[in-house]
Amino acid sequence: MKYSTTITRSVSVTAVALLALAGCATATEEETADVVATTVQESFELSGPITMIVPFGAGGGSDIAGRAIARGIEEATGATVTVENRTGGGGAVGYSFLLGASGKDNYLLASETAMLALPATGQVAFTWEDFTPIMKLGDDFTIMIASPDSPYETCKDVADAAATERVVAATSGGATGLDSIVLTLVEQDQGVKFDKVPVESGDEALALLLGGTVDIAINNPGEILGQLEAGAVKALCVLGSDRYEYPLLADIPTATEQGVNVSFAQFRGWIAAPGISQEAIDYWVEIGRQYAESAGYAKYLEDNVMQANLLLGAEFDAYLAKQAKDLAAVIAAAIE
Repeated sequence: MKYSTTITRSVSVTAVALLALAGCATATEEETADVVATTVQESFELSGPITMIVPFGAGGGSDIAGRAIARGIEEATGATVTVENRTGGGGAVGYSFLLGASGKDNYLLASETAMLALPATGQVAFTWEDFTPIMKLGDDFTIMIASPDSPYETCKDVADAAATERVVAATSGGATGLDSIVLTLVEQDQGVKFDKVPVESGDEALALLLGGTVDIAINNPGEILGQLEAGAVKALCVLGSDRYEYPLLADIPTATEQGVNVSFAQFRGWIAAPGISQEAIDYWVEIGRQYAESAGYAKYLEDNVMQANLLLGAEFDAYLAKQAKDLAAVIAAAIE
């Protein structure tokens, strides 16, 4: 099956060169501009139907991101994208599946911080360098929440309580998930310990909180907007550098404002299988560029209250290399 993408830059240069060879070196600026604006459809044949792997459960932030990306790819390519949730091991099952699809340029994965955190544990055989980074969509901060009748009103209240009593926290993604990383940073800053209950997705963490099984949960804004609006949960603080501008979240103070000096963002993006051709990489980066210019991308960021920090290809590689180093010490503390 062939999937097409529009490649403009190389065609434009070639077209101008052909004008010169044809004796048109004296072409007017208008004529040259017309040629430079010319585009063609170049066909690229993938190995098979496109599959997007989501390494966490349905309903959570990774699942929301994976399905949004899949819709964007469908719009750009005209092809159907099958989304598969392959859960387990804090994301390890999904990443390992993609690792096993080496050389298959039709397999993609909705990636996040777990891609960097899992290798830091020493319990998986891969690192981010084993995959093919394509696109970083943006950054996703988290909010600490509790039930409406909880005695906690702030993140500082939670930390103070943990100093003298058992505070149970739901953490999606296991010890290397964003929730656990953020709570570890709070533990380090405040000198306390939480009793962490690992689950596979933010949706499961929310269910435990609503069911009274845990005292607090850490969720991405997009996972809890409905519950916040309905008053089903209470926001304690934003674990980010600034307050949100989104009206429903604008009054939630940051943890730093409350005396808890923690700010950490999870990236959202997508990667391809290892061992694919440069032609395939260029194809997917171009599809990512088209997605970034689409209304669907803007809607995803808005609906999930994310910061748009777009990176493609080599720029995404450089970001991952730095983040992997920064995360190592935090993960070591999280798994102690």
